[in-house]
Amino acid sequence: MKPKRIIIVRHGQSEANVDKSVYATVPDHEVALTAEGEAQAVAAGTEIAKIIGQETVRAYVSPYKRTRQTYSGISKTIQQNVLEVWEEPRLREREIGRWYIQNHKTEILQERAEFGRFYYRFPGGESSADVFDRMSTFLESLHRAFDKPTFPENCLIVSHGVAIRVLLMRWFRLTVEEYLDLQNPVNCQLIVLELNGKGTYEVVQGLGTKSGKESRV
Repeated sequence: MKPKRIIIVRHGQSEANVDKSVYATVPDHEVALTAEGEAQAVAAGTEIAKIIGQETVRAYVSPYKRTRQTYSGISKTIQQNVLEVWEEPRLREREIGRWYIQNHKTEILQERAEFGRFYYRFPGGESSADVFDRMSTFLESLHRAFDKPTFPENCLIVSHGVAIRVLLMRWFRLTVEEYLDLQNPVNCQLIVLELNGKGTYEVVQGLGTKSGKESRV
């Protein structure tokens, strides 16, 4: 059955959110949360607990260290609700390749601005368009899971900024321009989708836009 809610959470504050030079020495998937990020994760768990009450949960978590740590903090208050936890590599962040290790970071960012932020592929990494493709297959898997009568009452997704925006782009069929206008979720921000009487999901807690236009998500 379709869950009552889909709750999407960005990871807590990471070491690289504080100091991007971390990327030069630590692989992206090994970047950890700060103490502040750990506290944010616990607070997010408390907020989720208020939303779901006694209802059940299946969690999908990116395999990166900071997302797993975030789920660990969230689970402190909702562990009794969680029936299943699935580690899902397709929820990983857009791969940034070698751009921060190389000596021409400024040139790469200028090239991306000229080529187009959605379509530009980082050297050895991905574009947002690449992320769109894997998010499409993830959502196909998710919808098949929703068809099973035993799916829990809530679906929790713990992921990353770009990955979350692309997931929402795919879900709500946003244009590239609408995607680029979405604000990146802040650390441990919750995006909440609720099932309505028409059998579709509507946003009850979502993202703003850079332009100030009303957001569909």
